[in-house]
Amino acid sequence: MEILWILIAMAMLVVIMGPYLRRRRAGIRLAVPGSSDAADPENYGFARQEQLDIRVPGPDEDLMDALENVRRTGQWQAASQLLAGTPRQGERRWQRVQAFGGAAALELVEQPGTGAPWLKAWRLEAEKDPGGAQVHAELLVQQAWRASGGVGSADHRIILEEAREACRKAALLAPGDPVPYITELAVARALGYSEAEFDALWAKIIDRAPEHMGAHLAALHYWCEKWHGSREKADAFAQTAAARAPRGSLLAALPLFAVYEHVPEVVLTNFWGSATVTRAVEGALYAVGTARPDDPMSAHVRHMLLWCLVPMGRWAEAMEQVRHVDGYVGALPWSFSDDPAEMYAVYRALAVAGYEANGGSPATLPL
Repeated sequence: MEILWILIAMAMLVVIMGPYLRRRRAGIRLAVPGSSDAADPENYGFARQEQLDIRVPGPDEDLMDALENVRRTGQWQAASQLLAGTPRQGERRWQRVQAFGGAAALELVEQPGTGAPWLKAWRLEAEKDPGGAQVHAELLVQQAWRASGGVGSADHRIILEEAREACRKAALLAPGDPVPYITELAVARALGYSEAEFDALWAKIIDRAPEHMGAHLAALHYWCEKWHGSREKADAFAQTAAARAPRGSLLAALPLFAVYEHVPEVVLTNFWGSATVTRAVEGALYAVGTARPDDPMSAHVRHMLLWCLVPMGRWAEAMEQVRHVDGYVGALPWSFSDDPAEMYAVYRALAVAGYEANGGSPATLPL
């Protein structure tokens, strides 16, 4: 009984202080895994915290195989073959380019000066390969955020200018592919494109992939208050996209991401019951409920839903999201944490505690 009260107290803390703690990157500590007070995620078939994959939001076995091949052999061909067989207009290509670019960026951090030789070889040996050009552009974007001196520094800007040129070269190699332009959205945000410049870039994406959820998420950042827009502009962008979304499109969930981007520094308990949050959550639940089961962006929406549903006390719905995404935490909101696996594990534990306090059990969770 004591551990239940501890978990309930932690739930209250997350309800009131969760976003504040997230913005301050403060850690929340649960009981040590394996201790007598720790809930065992294996009771529900969930992965243990140390087994959570922080690289991707959901399963993609072909990507994992290609990444492992590149890591093991130091060769680029497996990555090239995978991207060559991935449809240009789909969400999965954008995710896979991000993953390969992230893997190269991580190598450069771990092995300064010598990292990612496979990507260098890819660009030299297959200069006209659009996949290699796109991964190179994504690498530069990720490098820019890690530049010495931080955002706004000379190094940051120099790398971003190089990334912009790389995006444009990649676009020339694959005229119908929206990915180079989606990658440039991060450059536009960091370099402070004017609204007219941003709109021109956005038009190129919409012409190629009008319902691309990943592109809309990337564009939403630009319109947020902390970058070049405002709460009103971000909300208008998200609401317009959601209103135009056909049935089965995850764009109906975009207002939930606008909520996330504008959570106040100090959150009062009635925030989670507000009409704005409730409407955004309902729209996101509708979106994942009508989307294709294999839509790779569903995982992004479900991770964000879990973040909202726990402080709202909607335990069964929170557990439904965990059931779909567990094992993978490479998505917002966890990816902005110093320890994404830990942050996700906290919310998962709170969902389990609330679910069981209301009569739920592993036997009652749908398969």
